[in-house]
Amino acid sequence: MNTSTPPAVSRAGARADRDTHFEVEQFYYDEADLLDEGRYGDWLELLAEDLDYWMPTRTNRLRRQQALSVAARGEAAFYDETKESLAWRIRRFDSGMAWAEDPPSRTRHLVTNVQVRHIDPAEHPDFDDRDLLVRSAFLVYRNRLQREENLFAGGRTDILRRTPHGLRVARRTILLDQNILQAKNISTFF
Repeated sequence: MNTSTPPAVSRAGARADRDTHFEVEQFYYDEADLLDEGRYGDWLELLAEDLDYWMPTRTNRLRRQQALSVAARGEAAFYDETKESLAWRIRRFDSGMAWAEDPPSRTRHLVTNVQVRHIDPAEHPDFDDRDLLVRSAFLVYRNRLQREENLFAGGRTDILRRTPHGLRVARRTILLDQNILQAKNISTFF
């Protein structure tokens, strides 16, 4: 009779179970509420200390050149931030010196199409299969002053890290669907 323990089944790359999926959705809904309420300091607490927050630009390309339509690392980006640089932006908002946000914008963040998988450490060596790779779609409505309205649509790819304090965003790549922004500025977090 074999009494050996069966080998552990790797979760690497596997779809998360429904409890984990629900946990991630609730995390995103809480995050959206913090952003919509302008509670940026509290939002920062949801971000890992080694955060990489990146929103590359896009260009229109022929079908055969689609691989070149999104800017690569080191090229143009709307955001290429760390937790520290985002904290600096938030301090600037709070100082009253961010004229583009005085009076502040009103926003509504909608998050949908959430897909959750366990990290595959072979593809992301800085993480393990307790961490999560999450893709989602978003729609952010922004209104400022009397007539300024903006609508941002796109997708995000996040790596969420499990910590003793709950999930934290360790990596966020934001890809807007539009390549030319109609907004006068981009002072909204995604």
